[in-house]
Amino acid sequence: HYAHAETFPKKAGGSLPLNLMGVLLVCDGTKVHLLKTLHSSSSNASADAFPDRLYLVFFQYATTGCSLTLHHTEKPEHEDICEYRPYSCPCPGASCKWQGSLEAVMSHLMHAHKSITTLQGEDIVFLATDINLPGAVDWVMMQSCFGHHFMLVLEKQEKYEGHQQFFAIVLLIGTRKQAENFAYRLELNGNRRRLTWEATPRSIHDGVSAAILNSDCLVFDTAIAHLFADNGNLGINVTISTCCP
Repeated sequence: HYAHAETFPKKAGGSLPLNLMGVLLVCDGTKVHLLKTLHSSSSNASADAFPDRLYLVFFQYATTGCSLTLHHTEKPEHEDICEYRPYSCPCPGASCKWQGSLEAVMSHLMHAHKSITTLQGEDIVFLATDINLPGAVDWVMMQSCFGHHFMLVLEKQEKYEGHQQFFAIVLLIGTRKQAENFAYRLELNGNRRRLTWEATPRSIHDGVSAAILNSDCLVFDTAIAHLFADNGNLGINVTISTCCP
């Protein structure tokens, strides 16, 4: 959201008493701040060179800590990735519309999504039952270790009729910067077979959909799933480790 500030009038043949070429004003929702004055190379700037309009840039997340100042055309892109924007419920699917602070995410999950199981330890088994269920299905559980919580997600999608794919991903209940301190490994084990994926966990700010869109997850089809499944249940070994600084 941005608005045009009041237009400065130009006088024919006149010049501006101040050598201003532009002024950036930022509104944090309550006050407008004069942030920066850009000077021209000459002592007097021609009125014709002065911009017709100045822009008020409203930063949606300024009140929650974002201090960046950008041109209004850069604002939408930044707000999509801003660390200070509210966190959405990390559970896959669109049924839960909750939003809140990072500190409130776990409380929300424990109260609104009580069916999600949490396992303690850096090395656990994520058991997805009934993987032959029709249609799109999500399996979710939590893993707690190293003082953090991780969300484990296995998502099944039907890409086109008769062709299904599975996507397995680990998300950190934390920021992108915190996620860089960890690594995870997903491993499927079967009869003389092993399938392994290792990566840096995504922050819940990115979400499952972004990981799938960028193929930044373990991807396998139904035929592969059946190679490792036992009576329709698929066990995925999940190991979380810390990265050396």
